[in-house]
Amino acid sequence: MQWLQQLQQKTKRLKQEAHVLMIAYKDKRTPVTAKILIAVTVGYLLSPIDLVPDFIPVLGLLDDLIIVPILIAVSLKMIPTTVLTDARAIAKTKQSVLKKNNRTAAVFIILVWLLLIYFTYRHFKR
Repeated sequence: MQWLQQLQQKTKRLKQEAHVLMIAYKDKRTPVTAKILIAVTVGYLLSPIDLVPDFIPVLGLLDDLIIVPILIAVSLKMIPTTVLTDARAIAKTKQSVLKKNNRTAAVFIILVWLLLIYFTYRHFKR
């Protein structure tokens, strides 16, 4: 039972770090390369489509357990320390902003996937 609590704590921390990434993304002091990786990371987190679908036994969940933490860790390392400190402070004080941003980002990502599906369909229909 203790491992379940540890897993829940790690999951909660990852969600908090994802919020920090979204705040750091908006900061002008964040380098462009970091912003690109942050966009990929947050996009992958919010995307309804995974690289390895979840219905595939073991592998479907492993991609989320391995890829997401690695993307978050690398993204955090690319952000300057001052920006990261400021973003963490903002994340602690403004928890309600996260829900609004999540909805907006999720709608955007779903629209991107729908456009990709549409253009792929049109391309192969010819």
